[in-house]
Amino acid sequence: MTTITRPGLSVSVPSSWRRRRGDPAHGVVVSARAPVLPPSGVRPEIVVRTTTVDHDDVVAWRRDALAGLADVLDDLAVEDDDVYDLDGHEVRYQRFAHRVGSADVLCDQWAWLVGGLAVTLTCSAARDDYPDWCDVFEAVAETVDVGPG
Repeated sequence: MTTITRPGLSVSVPSSWRRRRGDPAHGVVVSARAPVLPPSGVRPEIVVRTTTVDHDDVVAWRRDALAGLADVLDDLAVEDDDVYDLDGHEVRYQRFAHRVGSADVLCDQWAWLVGGLAVTLTCSAARDDYPDWCDVFEAVAETVDVGPG
């Protein structure tokens, strides 16, 4: 794993994945893609984004964000939704599906909101490939550390 550190955030991504330069203007800290294209034709991807939010209500923030995603993603459907405590921070987890062309894509998304810093980790793969990648996605999520910057 390769660790990426920014003020208030660190996360590790698989070393073999192809990392693309972040896009701070759009809140992208890191974007990484699997080195091999699966038979589905959808390359698994990990994206970490940050923004600032003027409140500490992770549920309201993610509800609004999901409504925005519904406007831009085809056939968005939430399949799992949970809020839990991780190291004293409330974390929102959602798994949702959407279509990219003819592919059915699953996304695991974790969201942290700490002191106004909003962080999302989104991991995606074709539904057919998801069982091969979900453990990798969870391992990346376990490395996220959001704290004072």
